[in-house]
Amino acid sequence: MRILVLGAGAIGGYFGGRLAEAGVEVTFLVRPQRQQRLAAEGLVVMSSSGDIRRKVDTVLAGGIKSPYDVVLLTCKAYDLPSALDAIAPAMGPKSVVVPMLNGLLHLETLTQRFGRERVMGGGCYIGAMLTPEGHVQQMGDLSVLTFGELDGTRSARAQAIAAEFQKGKFTTVLSERIVPEMWEKFVMLTTLASITTLTHSNLGQILEAPEGERTILALLAECEDVAKANGYAVSPEAAARTRSILTTRGSPFTASTQTDMDAGGRTEGDHIVGDMVRRGEAKGVATPLLKVALCNLQVYELKRAKRK
Repeated sequence: MRILVLGAGAIGGYFGGRLAEAGVEVTFLVRPQRQQRLAAEGLVVMSSSGDIRRKVDTVLAGGIKSPYDVVLLTCKAYDLPSALDAIAPAMGPKSVVVPMLNGLLHLETLTQRFGRERVMGGGCYIGAMLTPEGHVQQMGDLSVLTFGELDGTRSARAQAIAAEFQKGKFTTVLSERIVPEMWEKFVMLTTLASITTLTHSNLGQILEAPEGERTILALLAECEDVAKANGYAVSPEAAARTRSILTTRGSPFTASTQTDMDAGGRTEGDHIVGDMVRRGEAKGVATPLLKVALCNLQVYELKRAKRK
């Protein structure tokens, strides 16, 4: 099975690196500067599960000559339009794209571009970052890749992909309810992104404030209301798990949206918080706190654009 990984950053570098380490045929679709660094140093992954330092196969946009069986899509949401153009030559009649993006909006974009039959749902749970040296640094021990057919079936191709992914040194979950699970993660992530970007703080710091937990749970309730109105009520198990994550005292957990904002970079705020607000509006669900968080992100992006 030939696998193309778009990007060799924190997510693509980790999961693609683990697959390459296991002998899976993996090629990384990267930009010229990243290709040069990988050619000179190899892919470097630092992890409690074992470090990786190895040469990997790479290709530039425009250099794909034949289709791949699987495209693992690990770009940021705001890079999706250019990413779709880059992977288009890799998408043959039997190819399938497995996205690792945050939120849900990208599913609609992918199915419109490639057809529903060539798109799966997916997500990952891992703490990882790209260091200034271009190395992938995993934080903690969690590394889970979950994916599945949009219709919830355990198709032959899904099982074949799962067997290939299971060769890597991470947990693979072939889900029969991938879209509800993506909604559940969407609810958690939108709450996290909203509260951390509003306060420029991690959960532990927020929970020290007298109104911290109350505000987190109020944001969470708005997100859960939107999910329910859209036909994806959060399961009791997922709700309990999310509340536990968001109310753990001393937690250093924060959203990448907040770290991107604090670094002065572009954020996925509209793809996450904005999309949740719009889905609520479409169903008549009031989301006053989410709209405050969205306004904050919009003001930030306007100011960032003026600094360019």
